[in-house]
Amino acid sequence: MTPPLPTTIAGWLSAYRAGARPAELIPALAARLAEDDPAWILRCDPAHLNAQLDRLAALQREGRALPLAGVPFAVKDNIDVAGLPTTAACPAFAYTPERHATVVQRLLDAGAILIGKTNLDQFATGLVGTRSPYGAVPCPLDPQRVSGGSSSGSASVVARGLVAFALGTDTAGSGRVPAGFNHLVGLKPTPGRVGMNGVLPACRTLDVVSVFALDVPDAARVLAVMEGPDDGPVFQSAAQRPAWLGRLGRPLRVGVPVDVSALDVALGYRVAWTGALARLTTLSPTAAGGAPAWAGEGIEIVPIDLAPFDAVARLLYDGPWVAERHSVVQDLMRTQPDAIDPTVRRVIARAAEFDATAAFEARYRLAELARATETVWQGIDVLLVPTAPTHPTLAAVAAEPVLRNSELGRYTNFVNLLGLAALAVPAGETPAGLPFGVTWIAPGGSDAALAALGTCWQLAATPGTQPVGAHLPALTAADLQPATQPASAPTLALAVVGAHLQGMPLHGQLVERGARLLARTHTAPRYRLHALPGTVPPKPGLARVGPGEAGHAIALEVYELPVDQVGSFLALIPPPLGLGTVELADGTWVKGFICEPAGLLGAPDVSAFGGWRGYMAAGVTPAAAPVGLAADRLDLPAAHAELGPLFDAHEAALVANDVGALAGYFWDDARVTRYGIADRQWGADALAAWRAGVPAPNFTRQLLHPRVLGLGPDVAIVQVEFLRSDTPLRGFQTQTWARMAGLGWKIVAAHVSMIEWPQPLQASPATD
Repeated sequence: MTPPLPTTIAGWLSAYRAGARPAELIPALAARLAEDDPAWILRCDPAHLNAQLDRLAALQREGRALPLAGVPFAVKDNIDVAGLPTTAACPAFAYTPERHATVVQRLLDAGAILIGKTNLDQFATGLVGTRSPYGAVPCPLDPQRVSGGSSSGSASVVARGLVAFALGTDTAGSGRVPAGFNHLVGLKPTPGRVGMNGVLPACRTLDVVSVFALDVPDAARVLAVMEGPDDGPVFQSAAQRPAWLGRLGRPLRVGVPVDVSALDVALGYRVAWTGALARLTTLSPTAAGGAPAWAGEGIEIVPIDLAPFDAVARLLYDGPWVAERHSVVQDLMRTQPDAIDPTVRRVIARAAEFDATAAFEARYRLAELARATETVWQGIDVLLVPTAPTHPTLAAVAAEPVLRNSELGRYTNFVNLLGLAALAVPAGETPAGLPFGVTWIAPGGSDAALAALGTCWQLAATPGTQPVGAHLPALTAADLQPATQPASAPTLALAVVGAHLQGMPLHGQLVERGARLLARTHTAPRYRLHALPGTVPPKPGLARVGPGEAGHAIALEVYELPVDQVGSFLALIPPPLGLGTVELADGTWVKGFICEPAGLLGAPDVSAFGGWRGYMAAGVTPAAAPVGLAADRLDLPAAHAELGPLFDAHEAALVANDVGALAGYFWDDARVTRYGIADRQWGADALAAWRAGVPAPNFTRQLLHPRVLGLGPDVAIVQVEFLRSDTPLRGFQTQTWARMAGLGWKIVAAHVSMIEWPQPLQASPATD
């Protein structure tokens, strides 16, 4: 018995890691393809497959990164493959391109192996999959029903496990409706996200290349390979959004249609829809490994009126956009009209009903309706709809081809006109055993966020119970493990320790900028937290301690903030706080708020509370907090290490009467003070004048009991007793040293005195 081949991208890659070779598995796969399968328009012959396998082997020898190495795929036959005919399901229109479409080139460069080109509704005009001279493509799960179109063949070959993924195109739902009818994932990117060179247009200003796969992580990794502009024109674009949906502190607001009367009761679509809504409550926001903003907040279902979206949908086929289809086939319509499918010809012929004035009027109307939909988006984070309202039979479509087709676009036609992103996912079966799917829709640029949400959706199903394609093996944990994701808006990880913590007064500044919580953790134990006096609301200052100084692990929260929101956020941060880099408990570094040293003067050290939340919970205010240094901040080893050599050098300069060197050890400021045995100096000028008049000493000094007491990292007291060879008096000397920015350690105050000392001389470990 021939062993089964993998069905998912993860499965194929796993097989290769286990020792299988593309040169063995790909020919085995090709041998299983039936000659009379209407899903295919063209199957790559052995020579074409071998050429691809040889190129793959060469790329592997070069050590190239190949995220899809040896993974088989198919493309809809309105997407160019160099050297193979592009028919768009119309033999009279066929041409053979010299270059690959951008998307095909990128997939081949990633190591994927093209198996063939698939059937479609002619010129991608239809949602049923029956308008093709190569034959109607039936649903593999119920051959009496349509597979959905126009990307019918691509959906069929994935649903049957003949390839791991396939490309379709989507203008009005062609990448989503077939997914719903075949237990597939249909990923429809934001218009403009994928380069369209080499893709035969249906409506050039609306078209996108879509991806069919068995699971969301597979579809996401394919988009990650394909995405990005090429040198072709871009008719729509949307800035990338963050890789998550929703906002901090509130549920994920899922909009659902308030009116679902279009759902087919006889086929059990309404029952299936009710079941899908119930499944929402089982979604785990962290199941896919991320941390969405709504983690811990649950889901809120928000009924919405789809009326403005419905009005947009009607523009697609009842408006002048049909003229875009006509622009592609106008020569064929004029010279060989009978070469075009009668229903397709009937649809495209409506272009004659519109002139330039009508085109502009429709564009204005679309802008008005788009503004109306913005009101809906203000109340929801994402929209969930049935992928299709019914599933017609082949016979029903043959009897009423236009009506049955138009019914299927109820929840899809508006999406590209509004520049939205969408992801169709399986949602179980109807009571009649038919496939049922739902589609997540989000603002343009939300592709990565939809992929994360779609993965959560698939993970919410009980393992082994969710139908996969046409009775394919159940998805495994490895299949649903998030892989490479589509690009998303750049972000910055930011640590906060005070008033921006959740529940604190300034937390809303993060919320309104769309941040999400990444972690609640601590700093490395190398920081001190101070309560800054006079701040409203109360704020702390975080400072890193020096080498050898005692520090604390301070509780903090790390948020991910869109980079385009960082500037406005920093503008709200008052001095003495500023943006720096903070070391976390696990040794990683993130951006965070630190305090200027000057701002810590007079600021109580509250590190013992473990963090700002603990300090505030204790009910202590900065004004009432005890001012003073913690005991473990005294006598710091670092002060000994730095000031010992400095004091010794100062002593040598003193005995040598090196006036220039002595001046360098004192603060050059009017506030420096020295009290001598019979003199005093206030200010650096007075000290310099006095020093210049002092004769060189004619005695020696013996130092006794030197002591260094560090008062934090930047202030220290040095004390010493001394004996002079010219007097029996005992001398006492005290110096106050301060570390200054750009200057280093300087003496800011000194006091020298000599008195009679009747006690016997005590031995000093430092001198005896």
